[in-house]
Amino acid sequence: MTNSEFSGKAIVIIPTYNELNNIQKLIPELRNLYPFLDILVVDDNSPDGTGDYVKTLAEKNPSIHLIEREDKLGLGTAYVAGYKYMLANNYDIALQMDADFSHDPKEIKNFLNNLDKYDLIIGSRYIQGVNVINWPMQRLLLSFLANKYTKFITGLPLCDSTGGFKCFKRKVLDSIELDSVKSNGYAFQIEMNFKVWKMGFKIGEIPIIFMDRVEGSSKMSKKIVREAIFMVWKLRLRSIFGILN
Repeated sequence: MTNSEFSGKAIVIIPTYNELNNIQKLIPELRNLYPFLDILVVDDNSPDGTGDYVKTLAEKNPSIHLIEREDKLGLGTAYVAGYKYMLANNYDIALQMDADFSHDPKEIKNFLNNLDKYDLIIGSRYIQGVNVINWPMQRLLLSFLANKYTKFITGLPLCDSTGGFKCFKRKVLDSIELDSVKSNGYAFQIEMNFKVWKMGFKIGEIPIIFMDRVEGSSKMSKKIVREAIFMVWKLRLRSIFGILN
């Protein structure tokens, strides 16, 4: 399947907080590459006017949508809000990506090409060596080892369980009790992947090249790392007792 052959209803979910410079470039590029793709920005009341900019675009273009939130509520809850919007508006697939161009929009065609094989497709930084550009060595080691740790503790058969460039089929998100997902950051990605895996859906990883952001600042924090460390044990215990949602 190629993007020109994709005939379903698709949306890409992009969480934002102070990403005005990036979103001003990303939305036009997505519109140019994939005119059939709807865009949903979930903005956490960005002081730099990201939400206002997207709202102006949405008023002129029915394929652009905005969820405005009152505060900085975190990546995980932003994606959950996006998933709920996707389900409520009858989309067939939901892509998710960062606004900062660390996820190359041109790679979306490769997700669409694999829809006939998988229910969840993950853009993997580590399935073919280490495909990360411009990260400090400490950050790269943290990410790489976090994925090894996650695989060892949970048994999740993925090389990159913490990446955020993904594509879900509707039936996957429809099967998850989204209100039960409370984690953010790395932990959110791990938790969602684990639930999908344990429910028996087909998960596939496709190689991507991850480029560190050029503009804006990273949202990574020690709290996000700690949450991920404890989440993997929580998931393992839930699995032992047969608790998925």
